[in-house]
Amino acid sequence: MTGFFQKIFDRYPIRSIRTIEILSGLTVWVLILSPIWGSLFAPYIIAYFIVFFDVYWFYKSFSLTITAYIASKKIREAEKEDWLKKARQLENFDKVSHIIVIPNYTESVAKLEITIKAIADQTLPTKQIYIVLGMEEREKEAKEKAEYLIKKFKKNFGDIFAAYHPDIPGEVKGKSSNEAFAGKEAYRRLVEGGIIDINYTTVSSVDADSIFDRQYFAYLTHSFLIHPNRHNLFWQSATVYYNNIWKVPAPTRIVSFFGSLWRTGVLLQGNRLITNSTYTLSFLTLKNIGFWDVDVIPEDYRIFFKAFYALKGDVSVVPIFLRTSMDAALSSSYIKSLKNKYQQERRWSWGASDNPLFIKWWLTVPGVPFFKKTIILYNVLLDHLLWPVNWFIVTIAANIIPLVNPVFSRTAIGYNLPRLAGFILTSCLFSLLAMIIIDYKIRPKNSSVSIKRQFIFPLEFVLLPIVGFFLTALPALISHTQLMLGKRLEYKVTEKL
Repeated sequence: MTGFFQKIFDRYPIRSIRTIEILSGLTVWVLILSPIWGSLFAPYIIAYFIVFFDVYWFYKSFSLTITAYIASKKIREAEKEDWLKKARQLENFDKVSHIIVIPNYTESVAKLEITIKAIADQTLPTKQIYIVLGMEEREKEAKEKAEYLIKKFKKNFGDIFAAYHPDIPGEVKGKSSNEAFAGKEAYRRLVEGGIIDINYTTVSSVDADSIFDRQYFAYLTHSFLIHPNRHNLFWQSATVYYNNIWKVPAPTRIVSFFGSLWRTGVLLQGNRLITNSTYTLSFLTLKNIGFWDVDVIPEDYRIFFKAFYALKGDVSVVPIFLRTSMDAALSSSYIKSLKNKYQQERRWSWGASDNPLFIKWWLTVPGVPFFKKTIILYNVLLDHLLWPVNWFIVTIAANIIPLVNPVFSRTAIGYNLPRLAGFILTSCLFSLLAMIIIDYKIRPKNSSVSIKRQFIFPLEFVLLPIVGFFLTALPALISHTQLMLGKRLEYKVTEKL
C-alpha cells in the first residue's frame, strides 16, 4: 500500500498536499458549524455528539489534573536528586558533550544574557557545554550582540560562538532555518574540527528565554549514558511560563497557566509526548537526518517526525522531570502584550501546516510499526483539529440548537441538552480548582508578589470564555482557514522583554 500512495504523491505532488490542507480546514469548519446545519438535518445526532464531546472535555480536564499532579510530584523528587553524582558514576561521563543552539532575532542582549547565565550556572562542568548563538545576518545589531556575549562567557564553556544565518533563496525565515544553519556550523567547527566526539554529543534547541533547572544537563547526561539506544531518543522537560507570569495581562496569564500544566502533565503520556519549544536529541541523529528543515516555521514537531520516519519508527521521547521556565508573551503595553500573545498563538497553531506531510509519511514510508505511527499521528491530528473547535462546541453549541430548531427544543433531549451540557461543564470547575492548587504548589515563589495578588488570581478565570475565544480558538481558526485557502504565514518573532 505504501507504494500505491507514493505513486499518487509523486504524480500529484502539489495537488495531493493541497487536498489534505483543504480537507483539514473544511473539517474544522464543518465541526464548528455542526450545531447550525445539524440542527436542521440531524438534530438528534448532533445533540448526542455535543453531549459526548462535553463528557470528553470533562475527561480531559480531570486527566490533565491527575497527570499534572503526578508529574509535578516526580519533578519535586527529581529536584532532590544529585544528578551530577549519579552521572559521574557512569562510564564515558567525560566523553559527553552538549551543544546548545540558541536561535534569536531582535531579542535583547539582556534577555540572551539571562538565558546563557542560567546555562553557566549548571551543576554539570560547563566545559562540556558548547553554545551556538544562532544570529540572523539581516539583523543590524547581531554582530554587536554576539561579540558582547562571546566575550563575557568565553571562559565559562567549552566554546561559545555565533553562526550568522544569511537570507537564502527558497528558505522560510524562522527558527527552523536558523537552527539548520547553526547546527551545520557547529558540526563543521566542533566535530570536523576534532573537538568533540559526535557519538557522545547531544544538541539542544533552546528558545532565547529558556531558563533551565540547574541540574538539567547533569540529568540529561545521566539519561543519555544509561540508554543503549541513545541515538534514537529525544529528551523533553516540562516547559512552563513562570519567568514573568505576574507581569503579563490576566488573559495571557490564564492561557499560560493551562499551557504550563499541559506541558507538565504530558511528560507522563508516552506516545503523546512530542518535542516542543526547548528539547534535546543526539547530535549524530540530527546530522544523519539532515538537520532541521529550512522550508518550515514551527520546527519542534517536524524534527521529531522527520527522525521518527527516518529511523523506521524506532524513536521515542524521554521525559526530563525538571522544569524549564520560559517567558509568557509580554510587550511594552497592555494592548501590545495581548497582540503579542495572539501572534504567538497564531505561530504555534500554524503547526497544522505540517499535517499534510505527517499524513504523507504515514501513508508512504514503509517498515514503520503501524500501531505506533498511527497513535502518534492520531494524537497530533486530534490536537491540531480540535484546537479551534473546542471553544465553540463546549461554550455555545448546546445553546444554538434550540435557537435554530425550536421544534427540536420541545423534545426531551432538545429541552434538556443545554442543562445537561451546563451540568457537565460546571463539574469541570472542580478540576480547575485542583489545577490552581497544583500550580500554586509547583510555581516558584516570588516574594515581590503579594499574597493578596496571588489570592485574586483564581478570580481571573471568570475571563476564561472570552480568553478562550480570542487567544485560543480565533488564532487557530484563522491559521486553519489561511492554510485551507493556500496562504502562507509570515513569521513574526514573539517579543521578549
